[in-house]
Amino acid sequence: MSTSSDTEPGLRTVDQAPSSARGTRLILHAATLGRPDAPVLADVELDIARGEILTVVGPSGCGKSTLLRSLAGLLPPLAGEIDQDEHPLAGPSAERALIFQEDALLPWRTLRANVELPLAIRRVPRSERRVQAEEWLACVGLADHARQLPHRVSGGQRQRAQLARALAGRPRAVLMDEPFGALDAQTRAGMQDLLVEVLRGTGATVVFVTHDVDEALFLGDRVALLGAGRLLAVRDVPHPRDRTALGDPARVALRRDVLTSLGT
Repeated sequence: MSTSSDTEPGLRTVDQAPSSARGTRLILHAATLGRPDAPVLADVELDIARGEILTVVGPSGCGKSTLLRSLAGLLPPLAGEIDQDEHPLAGPSAERALIFQEDALLPWRTLRANVELPLAIRRVPRSERRVQAEEWLACVGLADHARQLPHRVSGGQRQRAQLARALAGRPRAVLMDEPFGALDAQTRAGMQDLLVEVLRGTGATVVFVTHDVDEALFLGDRVALLGAGRLLAVRDVPHPRDRTALGDPARVALRRDVLTSLGT
């Protein structure tokens, strides 16, 4: 994924995104996660509230991606339960969108056609899905790039298109696996701000995996710490999504505690 070429002025944001479903509650109770021959996390107790942004941090190999894939319904729990709104989670669903670090756009489809894909799967009429796709592209600052193929735009633009595609399907939960990890610092900060603005109008629940503690403490209402094959703690974040609070004593203390818990 591109880095320096991703830095560009004019990331446009919106006061309200196109309408989307309300968020969903996700609950893990005594859950062991992983594959039958390779369990990764044991006895996980976690209650993710409707509409909250939960960030997840931990060292490489600690189970962050496994947690996301389990919430997406791709990996059934080996023991315990995963519920969505107090009903057992049964396999993948359009209600839970999964976003990866690699953009996974279809290279032969334009950005607009990529964003239209989940709408086509839902059998939205062609004219309506084109309008909705263009609205979402405008939300993420790509209105002028709708007809471009993915290889003709930067890495940051591809990630914005992937976000638009995920949200166009009106998911109730968005599961994000290091989505900004390959971007340069300036583009990454712009994507964080854009994500906050776009999500404001959706009500979606977000679980956001990152290696970056500062990113976790900026985005998250709470931060979950993983390590040693288990969920170590879940901490409330003071002043989430407020860049002026970076030096707040409570935020600084939480950052120190998170780093200490992770052994970094």
